[in-house]
Order: sequence, then structure tokens, then C-alpha cells
Amino acid sequence: MSGHSKWATIKHKKGAADAKRGKVFTRLIKEITVAAKQGGGDPDGNPRLRTAILAAKAENMPADNIKRAIQRGTGELEGLSYEEITYEGYGPGGVAVIIEVLTDNRNRAVSEIRHAFSKNGGNLGESGSVGYIFTKKGVIVVPKDGVDEDKLTEVVLEAGGDDLTLEGDNWEIFTTPKDFEAVRDAVAKAGFKPEHAEITMVPSTYQKLEGSQANAMMRLLEVLEDLDDTQNLYSNFDMDESQVPA
Repeated sequence: MSGHSKWATIKHKKGAADAKRGKVFTRLIKEITVAAKQGGGDPDGNPRLRTAILAAKAENMPADNIKRAIQRGTGELEGLSYEEITYEGYGPGGVAVIIEVLTDNRNRAVSEIRHAFSKNGGNLGESGSVGYIFTKKGVIVVPKDGVDEDKLTEVVLEAGGDDLTLEGDNWEIFTTPKDFEAVRDAVAKAGFKPEHAEITMVPSTYQKLEGSQANAMMRLLEVLEDLDDTQNLYSNFDMDESQVPA
């Protein structure tokens, strides 16, 4: 199993995704607000906002919530001002971790993240300490059942995709951030149904853990994920699928 899919798989198996729907909405609203503040409230001319709105619609967020988030970003409505900060650190076994936060309180954010690392066998690092391991890429996940590999490959390459790999029960399609929308839309238009599509940070190498170290790493990721200021969480953690809790 790839490190990219690992944490998503763990969360899915533990049923955490549905249980934290409110958390998902909060993150999406913050992302829409910041995207609108930086690039304006028109999604046609703001790719980041366009992607955030699509993600919100995929989670069945009401249109009024999306509209208000945009208006807070453009200043039409009053709202909190969020700062974007990226933290880097190491988990158990030297696993690289990147945490992207959107926060209205920088001191609170770094304090909570440092505490999470120190309580769970890791440590917060300097800026740039692990970032070089990761590359920003678009990732589109398509279930392999009933999929014509040749046709999917042809669609992906013609639309500008970089790579296509079979990972467990899914095809993982990789793109540059610039080509992400075009490839995602081409895949959907060709009749394939992406289960998941996002721009994310993909590690060049993975750190495989077993036993107690793997469990400690899962705890650290879970604690970091649960922090209110955490927007995105990436790591190069890998483990055997058989160890993932049912």
C-alpha cells in the first residue's frame, strides 16, 4: 500500500470520516474563505476557490454555507482572518510529517502541534527539515472494478496526466497541480467515476513501521488530524495493510 493512501485507508477503516463530518465542513469553509480572500470570489478566475467549492459540494455542503464563506473571504461579511502556516516534524521511527494549518492564533497552533508531537513519540522540526521529501501533485483515485485499463490510460495521458498506478483496489492517477482539473474532468467525462480527487503532497520515499511504532504513528496522526487548526496532514508513513485496525 502506498503512503499516499495509507492514512485515508486507516481513517476509512476506523469509520472516522463520517464521525467527523462537522470537522470536514469547518475545514472546507476555512479553505473557501482563504481562497476567496486571496484570489477573489469568482471561481471561474480562481482555481483554488473552484477546487474548494467542488470539494464542498462533494460533501453535500449547503449552497448558503458556501456563499457565506466566499463573502467572508471577499469582505462582504465579517469573519475571522486566517493565517496559513506549514509545520514540519518527525514521528516515531523517523517518519516525515507535514501539517498545513489555517489559524486565527499562531501561538495556539504551534503550541498544540508541539504538544502532540512530544506526547506521541515525535518532535517538531525546523522549516524545510522534511519538506524536500514531498512534491505537490494532483491525485485522482478510480476504483479498478470494471475499468478498462487501456482506455483509462489513454484518457489520462491525453489530458496531460503524469502517471497511472494500480494500488490495491484502486487506480491512482498522478498529475501536476496545473493539469489536475483538466485530467480530473477528462476522467469523469470518459465515464470513469473518481472516488477521490485532490491536490496533495506525495512523498518520494516511504518509511515503513511495524508493531508498536506503527501504532504510535497512527496515534500521532490522529491527534494532529483532530486539532482545530489542522487543514491538511501529510506523511511518508507506510505499514502492512493487515495491521490497519478493522
